[in-house]
Amino acid sequence: MSAPLLVTEQLVKRYGGLLALDHVSLAIEDRELHAVIGPNGAGKTTLVAHLAGELVPDQGRVLLGGEDVTRLPAHARAARGLGRSFQISSIFGDLTVADNVSLAIQAHAGHSFRFWRPAEEDEALREPALRILAEVDLADRAPQLAANLAHGEKRALEVAMVLASRPRLLLLDEPMAGMGPEDAQRMVKLLASLKGRYAILLVEHDMDAVFGLADRVSVLVYGRVLATGAAADIRRNDEVRRAYLGDEDLAS
Repeated sequence: MSAPLLVTEQLVKRYGGLLALDHVSLAIEDRELHAVIGPNGAGKTTLVAHLAGELVPDQGRVLLGGEDVTRLPAHARAARGLGRSFQISSIFGDLTVADNVSLAIQAHAGHSFRFWRPAEEDEALREPALRILAEVDLADRAPQLAANLAHGEKRALEVAMVLASRPRLLLLDEPMAGMGPEDAQRMVKLLASLKGRYAILLVEHDMDAVFGLADRVSVLVYGRVLATGAAADIRRNDEVRRAYLGDEDLAS
């Protein structure tokens, strides 16, 4: 059996007297969709920041593809195949949809932005950009300004920009945040289409989406991993349900 693609070993993060991460150990397999859930304040944001390279733990390690990347910054992890989306959309509203993706392709290739030209003027960028936009069902929006997209479309564009970096692992931080039912359904469909093609670590509050998509689920409570297992097992776990009492009804 091959080694996991992403591993955290006993991650600890303290903020004064607050233990934000309490010896967190996880393993994300190649092409697995692994969800991380937990009540507000559980440590999910802190964990994501450690995986992305925005924070360095007080103790423990992060391994990506078997390499210790604990002290590598975000851009170095991106170069090694980690693609990350954010809770708040980070697109360029004054550029077209195609240009946003083309810019992400160019950034991954390491080209200087001084030589940036609009996508419609550079076929070497435009063709792969349109191909990626088709993957997220935005090909017909390519010439529009990104600022004019609906909220759900902006989140899909952000996923397209992550895909432009040719990642091995997608780190998706609440991709359905702020979405209505229709947009959320579209995002679930998009994530389902990516499942099995990439390793995906999904942090999400939408429990229907989590349990409908995830191969495995890890539950964070007070900075520690309460349980990790198959989605069906986690849903039936009494300890997990007690931790969510008043927050989410996992059995519904």
